[in-house]
Order: sequence, then C-alpha cells, then structure tokens
Amino acid sequence: MTGHPLMAAPVRAGRPTREQARARQAALLDCALEHFLDKGYEAATIEAIAAEMNMTKRTVYARYPEKAALFRAAVRRGTELRAPAQDVIEATRSGDLEATLIAIALLRIRLVSTPEGTKLQRLISTESYRFPEIFQTDYNIAVLPTVRFLADILAQETAKGELAIDDAMAAANVFLSMVVSGPVRFILSGHELAPDDIDHRVGFAVRLFLNGARPR
Repeated sequence: MTGHPLMAAPVRAGRPTREQARARQAALLDCALEHFLDKGYEAATIEAIAAEMNMTKRTVYARYPEKAALFRAAVRRGTELRAPAQDVIEATRSGDLEATLIAIALLRIRLVSTPEGTKLQRLISTESYRFPEIFQTDYNIAVLPTVRFLADILAQETAKGELAIDDAMAAANVFLSMVVSGPVRFILSGHELAPDDIDHRVGFAVRLFLNGARPR
C-alpha cells in the first residue's frame, strides 16, 4: 500500500511548524477514517493506518492512546467535513413555506446520498451501540444547525398565525423524522430511490406535516 497522498512530499528535518503539525494531524484522521469506512472498526488496525501515513505506531499512540480514541476523533472530523455550512442551510429559505421545507428535507437527504455520506452514516449506525457518543456527535454537528434553522422558521410562521406550534424545536425534530428518515433508511439499506420518487415522498410528507401544524 502506498503512503497517504498528503504525506508524499519529503518532510524537512527539524521540529515541524504548528501549521505542519495540524496538517499532519488532519491527514492522520482522514487516513484513519478511510480505513474505518472501508474495513469497519474491528478490522481496521493502527498498524495499517500508521504504515499508510509513514508513521510509527508509537507516533500514532502518542496522539491517541487506543484505537477507540482514534476512531472517535476520525468520525468527528468526517462529520465536520460533511456537515452543511450555515450559508448552505440558509439558502434553502424562500418566500414559500412549503418550498422551503422541501428544500431543507432534500438537502438532508442529498448529504446522506453521496457515497462518502452513505458510508459514514452506515458506520455511525453500525458502531453507535459500541460508541453511543458518535451518534450524539453526528446530531450536534450535522443535524442540530438545521433543526435550529427549521425551528426558527416554524416559530416565525406561528407568530404570523400561519402555523400553530407550541414547541418549535420539538416540531423541527419531528419534521426531520417524518420527512427525511424514511428516504434515508432506504438509501442506507442499499435500495436506490429515483429522484422523482424522493421528490414525491418528500412533497407528500411535507404537506402532511403542514396540514397537522396549521391552526384549527
């Protein structure tokens, strides 16, 4: 196996700069994540990761005292890299509430639909029984910003009298479970959904949510 691409360039003798140390740390986590995604937690080894990084096992263990610590850090970095930026979340907002909610749902589904996103979500689902904290990490980093954005929209619409929602944060979480979780489960289970099918499922679920959230 060849060395990690970020480590191919020769390293100058002497103490690395802070920037070089951060880059090397990031490269280690990226390399480790690739191993965990491809092989799973059990089959991935510190030895193989260190060899690909042209590092000694001692160097890796100096940063992460056990494989579990490296796994947690690698999954966290993978989650951070794949989480939508705030401006991307904000860009889903339009003057039409239904269209905005559909755009929010499709953004969440598209993030999971990429090959990298699917692998990461499968890994988190598979290993969350062993590492419950990675599920919470994924929620806090990749989901919570969208929930807060959505809750703000639902609260605004309630203030205008368009909706009747007592707990906007709870409603936002219910929305994601109701509208997004179904298609995501299909994707993660290996069942491909055509874009038209996803659009139909999301549109139907959004309208159902809105019908339940409007004033009576």
